[in-house]
Amino acid sequence: MNGKFFNLKKEKQDRMINAALKTFALHGYRHASTDDIVREAAISKGLLFHYFESKLGVYTFVYDYSVRYMILELGNVSSQETDLFELIRQAEASRMRAMREYPYMQQFLNRSMSEDVSEALLAVEEKRNMLLDTYEDIYGRADYTGLPAGVEGEKLRTMMDLTVKGLMTERFLDASFQPEMLYREICSYLEMMKKLVYGQP
Repeated sequence: MNGKFFNLKKEKQDRMINAALKTFALHGYRHASTDDIVREAAISKGLLFHYFESKLGVYTFVYDYSVRYMILELGNVSSQETDLFELIRQAEASRMRAMREYPYMQQFLNRSMSEDVSEALLAVEEKRNMLLDTYEDIYGRADYTGLPAGVEGEKLRTMMDLTVKGLMTERFLDASFQPEMLYREICSYLEMMKKLVYGQP
């Protein structure tokens, strides 16, 4: 990656980053096309390759950028919080803030977890582990001792994670997607699940 990319105006940087995030999020690495990226970013292919050399170069850069950006946002999750539902809510608030600037960032990160192209997997392996470790650190704070008998904390967390991913995937198909609306919807599911778990009316 050519370091001069960061000499570009922020608006142009973000346009190129968002174009790549959208393309990889929608099509995955194998089927993503640099033609789609340059069309979305409204730049020439020569300019894209000037800064990133190849499709893999673009993918590696936006993955690294996304992980760093997301870890920075996730730093806002309280280190003192131990309630699982509140930890999830705070983590989702962090992801919502990231998506205000980069709408396809989380969907791109989700999609990258199921990539099957070895060169893409190897290129981002270290950063992938960094992000996973960050989430494990956050959810490792959860105290499950107050859960009702028969409710397993890890399974509850997995169920909520799958619900959030499903909502996100579904909402991204809507052209009028707004991070704030998704966040409110996720919070409503969290509240409903919490009431069900603790038997609240």
